[in-house]
Amino acid sequence: KKIVNLIDIQKIVEMIPHRYPMLMIDKVVDIILGQSAIGIKNVTSNENFFTGHFPSRMVMPGVLMIEGMAQTCAVTVIETLGKKAEGSLVYFMSVDGAKFRKPVIPGDQLKFHVKKIRNRSNVWKFKCMGYVEEELVAEATISAMIMAEK
Repeated sequence: KKIVNLIDIQKIVEMIPHRYPMLMIDKVVDIILGQSAIGIKNVTSNENFFTGHFPSRMVMPGVLMIEGMAQTCAVTVIETLGKKAEGSLVYFMSVDGAKFRKPVIPGDQLKFHVKKIRNRSNVWKFKCMGYVEEELVAEATISAMIMAEK
């Protein structure tokens, strides 16, 4: 099993098409190719979504945590496939069992632990868990498909 220690923001933007304000990960660490990875999101008070969610109490929207999980999965798939993934995009297919256990607020560092459940052909399924420090704050099962970009 091959381990990649770090994928920084420069490489992330080469791997997936997401850009501000929809890029929800700052780096990916501890990648075990074909198995697992950890995406890191440093949550700051100047995130654009905090102006409306909620002005009196800043809370990161759960759907954006799901998006961060999905982006971590996409980077994991692209890094695992290497050259075979060139010219391809990873499309989000489904989310199951999403649970949000504690609010995520500015100053938190959100860690998206993604672990492959299985992959068949071009479809990958991951168990995803979001942590702030050692506390589980969100979880979901995500499926994605890698396809050639048209």
